[in-house]
Amino acid sequence: MPSFDITSEADLVALKNAVDVAGRQIGNRYDFKGTSAKAELNEKDKLITLHGDSDFQLGQIKDILFPEMEKKEQESTKRLDIGAVQTISGNKTKQELKIKSGIDQELAKKIVKLIKDSKTKVQASIQGDAVRVTGAKRDDLQAAIALVKKSITDFPLNYGNFRD
Repeated sequence: MPSFDITSEADLVALKNAVDVAGRQIGNRYDFKGTSAKAELNEKDKLITLHGDSDFQLGQIKDILFPEMEKKEQESTKRLDIGAVQTISGNKTKQELKIKSGIDQELAKKIVKLIKDSKTKVQASIQGDAVRVTGAKRDDLQAAIALVKKSITDFPLNYGNFRD
């Protein structure tokens, strides 16, 4: 019975590359000379930390970082959980951007309900942080992929692990 998985994984190599390119651009900008402006990626914790002298400067860093992330991986900024701006040691500021990985239970239930309500001849089940869709025909599975792509636009999803 053919099946495929709906997952959501961040491409950490592309993210690391985007943060490095943004870091070089920040270092080259004249208005950032002599400031604490920088962006760091912690791959183990899946966390991007932005450092700056003010809220305005953090906004400028995001304006550099987000387009670079979009160039490397489409819709990767939708995956970020943007934390509050923290004030550290006097007038310095810091902001953490958590990279969400996997499909949370609420979104998984929404996908399963969407597929069941569509009346297509496929079944969807939650498998940890992924959703497995099975059906009798490939065409039904492709219709399910098209339906989910059209309906879920606020979070990047990957469709893979296709088995015949």
